[in-house]
Amino acid sequence: MTGEMAETVALQALGWLAGQEELFPLFLGATGASASQVAAAAAEPGFLAAVLDFLLQDDAWVIGFCDAAGLAYTVPMQARAALPGGALPHWT
Repeated sequence: MTGEMAETVALQALGWLAGQEELFPLFLGATGASASQVAAAAAEPGFLAAVLDFLLQDDAWVIGFCDAAGLAYTVPMQARAALPGGALPHWT
């Protein structure tokens, strides 16, 4: 997956998260960003990596996003690997 494709997936994930009333506040708390800061940060590949890091914490979130976006369940992890820090070892 190219970096551009990975950024597109992460932006889709961010849009999905923003539409989840119970989940979006958790995301904001985890990132330390305010809702108004998210729009500006969405242009930064590092922030998009954080979006996918958050999403990938829970299989139910991955399934919910992928089902809504019509993507295979492996796509978020593939996208994460193509963004900054994605080549680092995953210890879990």
